[in-house]
Amino acid sequence: MSGRSIRHPGPIAHERHAAVACQAQSLTITLEPGKTFNASVADALSAHGFQAGYVLLEDVPMKRMDYVIPAGSPGESHAAWYSETYVCPSGGTIRRAGLHLGRRDGEAFLHCHGLWEVPGEGLRMGHLLPFDAEVGEATQVRAYGISGALLDVADDAETNFRLFAPRAAPVANPARPRRAVLATARPNGDICEAIEAICAEHGFDEAEVLGIGSIVGADFAGGGHVASYATEVLIRDGRVSRTAEGLRARLDIAMVGMDGAIAEGVLVHGANPVCVTFELLIL
Repeated sequence: MSGRSIRHPGPIAHERHAAVACQAQSLTITLEPGKTFNASVADALSAHGFQAGYVLLEDVPMKRMDYVIPAGSPGESHAAWYSETYVCPSGGTIRRAGLHLGRRDGEAFLHCHGLWEVPGEGLRMGHLLPFDAEVGEATQVRAYGISGALLDVADDAETNFRLFAPRAAPVANPARPRRAVLATARPNGDICEAIEAICAEHGFDEAEVLGIGSIVGADFAGGGHVASYATEVLIRDGRVSRTAEGLRARLDIAMVGMDGAIAEGVLVHGANPVCVTFELLIL
């Protein structure tokens, strides 16, 4: 383990991850302009009969694309916070991003981390503001519609944030179901080890891992290191396989720290603790 950790203001929860078995269906959905990005994603999944899903964004033209990056907390109420808003009034292009669509206060709500090309600035990364973004034109993207579970925003005493938490939901009868788990991981546990524990509990010997979250700095295979204690992370390629040592997760990620610098690579196993949360779809 890295020895890095973060102290949140609330009591430490006994359970260090939460996971709900579900089914996922591979889809191609169309994001339509003329509405908020949040509404565009929710409507596109709803058209296929799903109220929850994970969406993979690649080369999506944007009319507007405001975002934030991680920052230090202005007070003692949280261990980390968000930067000022980076406003992109002339849009740009989402080069690669992932998002979970779930619910907040009974309404559709998404959480998105990714990399985007900002006119005049180049490649940037952060947390997209879903109500302050809009696609530039109708665009098809890949997605997984999730049936039998969804992420629902709830108060979290440990971090003092309102965070997505998985819960059971009605089954949507996907046409081509794929066994899956919708999960979240709590602070200070290694993210690879958390994924392995979830897979072991659900009987997955081989799995694909999709998701976004945050870790306390980073150690990369090959020697790269990120010192920022608060980050935003996108899993670019996540796999779990059975090895001689047991289940082993391998995560290739992109991340941004508090200074806005982007880092990419494969995480060292056992050395990268979760910062606030990690939201996962394990297939």
